[in-house]
Amino acid sequence: MTNSVGRSANGSFLAAEVASQPQDWANAATTAEVHRDLLPAPGERVAAIGCGTSLFMARTFASARESGGQGVTDAWPASEVRTDRSYDRYLFICRSGTTTEVVDAMRSVPAGSRSTVICSSPQTPVLELADPILIDEVDEKSVVQTRFATTTLAILRWHLGEDLTPVIEQGRAALAEPDDALAGVRNAEQITFVGQGMAGPLADEAALKLRESCQAWVESYLATEYRHGPISIAAPGRAVWALGPLVAGLADDVAATGAHWEHRDVDPMAELLRVHRLCLLRSADLGLDPDNPRSLHRSVILEP
Repeated sequence: MTNSVGRSANGSFLAAEVASQPQDWANAATTAEVHRDLLPAPGERVAAIGCGTSLFMARTFASARESGGQGVTDAWPASEVRTDRSYDRYLFICRSGTTTEVVDAMRSVPAGSRSTVICSSPQTPVLELADPILIDEVDEKSVVQTRFATTTLAILRWHLGEDLTPVIEQGRAALAEPDDALAGVRNAEQITFVGQGMAGPLADEAALKLRESCQAWVESYLATEYRHGPISIAAPGRAVWALGPLVAGLADDVAATGAHWEHRDVDPMAELLRVHRLCLLRSADLGLDPDNPRSLHRSVILEP
């Protein structure tokens, strides 16, 4: 099924793609059920693989799966995947279906290995190299990746047995907030994202979105690592944005620096939608095109 969502009222494909996510997550429950035999079974040793945003989704899935006691789950960048660890299944995530490192990694897995790829681009090389889960209904025209990544994560979380109904409602609430709900971070000179567990790689993803869409100075760390050096850049006019459950005492320590503290007691995947909204606001403030960030393309295709 091909998605018909086009540009939003403000002329951005990214805005329309951000807005569709809560419904995409709801639809993901059906996708997870239909393809359950292609997704990791409890007890399997799994390698989850991707590049960029897809790697962050792989790392988030790995954290959630291991925390849920469903089996050893490693997450690898496609350029460094280990094929000598007797994995029961390789799970690849690739929006474009053409990324060179992913294609090479898929071709390198041991013969006879069970491999699955989640992709949103029809008729691309990766679909011939593993059992495909094609979700072209969430494909994107913006270079900045949002709904493909979070919908892939939603599919995997539904598959793990999570009920995402509350997360979907939190996502809808995030999209309905007025712009001034982001006043504390809209003009921040610098933003650091922190998170723990599955929120750790989502903090990395949040930072990447702002780098891509509006060239912002952003960093990201495990919340427990933030006080081991990175807190030294916290200051008035800057912000620390925590995703997911809080680390004891961290909010107070950030407050002592004079930096703005941003946190909502919601699922980190839903909080990521507030980050996506900030991307749109800041890119508009700077007169940047969020659909076409400088020096970036939809797929990284390397010369042989």
